[in-house]
Amino acid sequence: MPVALMAIIVGASLSVAGAEMQTILDNPLASPYTLGISAAAGFGAALAIVLGVGVIPLGDTLLVPVNAFVFSLLSSLLIYGIARFRRLSPETMVLAGIAVLFFFHSCMAVLQYFAAEEELQAIVFWLFGSLTKATWPKLGVAALVFVIATPLLLRNAWRLTALRLGDDKAKSLGINVESLRLQVLVLVSVLTGAAVAFVGTIGFIGLAGPHIARMLVGEDQRFFMPVSALCGILLLSMASILSKVVMPGSVFPIGIITSFIGAPFLLYLLMKTRRGYW
Repeated sequence: MPVALMAIIVGASLSVAGAEMQTILDNPLASPYTLGISAAAGFGAALAIVLGVGVIPLGDTLLVPVNAFVFSLLSSLLIYGIARFRRLSPETMVLAGIAVLFFFHSCMAVLQYFAAEEELQAIVFWLFGSLTKATWPKLGVAALVFVIATPLLLRNAWRLTALRLGDDKAKSLGINVESLRLQVLVLVSVLTGAAVAFVGTIGFIGLAGPHIARMLVGEDQRFFMPVSALCGILLLSMASILSKVVMPGSVFPIGIITSFIGAPFLLYLLMKTRRGYW
């Protein structure tokens, strides 16, 4: 039961996070995975696994998830800081996210190079993503973050919908665009950090879920956000089921399943984008 419920919470969290990143950046390829937030969380987890170093001194049980959570927040603040320095344009935030992605991937590679065999195995297992270690306390933390963060995002539903009209039109409606982007980026980071801290890096849910929702209900955030959460739940639950039946007798890493689903979808999205889908 904790595994099934964790798939629901994580799927909804990642899909909502991806939906709002695409909204504030006006980019169809934006997601916590593609902009480096998940990579930063992975580096934080690897740092705890290899060196036993924690941003916050805690016991061994909480060291990895807390490190992953904190580094996801730090990466978002880094993206925002770079973008703020360059006048906070969506294009700058996307480029900053790509730079953060490659930076943390490089840091991860260094840790993997120096890691012992058991530590390397633990890092790889965490990076693949897995719901099998879900417990009731972990589920409670992830669910609590989702229950708190999502209403805060929904409170800005009309502002986020107006933001899709462009910065100039949103500002003409009295919306503080810079403040809105910062608020959403922090909430997205919290959602992503809480999701990946306990189950590892799970890619493409935050990319595919929002686009399926957009095809179904359009851009109105009052409907787009809840439907994005539902699509994320369905995608991750299906991937969880597939991970148990691909190799009978063992559990296949769920991150690999979502990558196989997400990669063709990304290619399809690129084709649609060229024809004016976005």
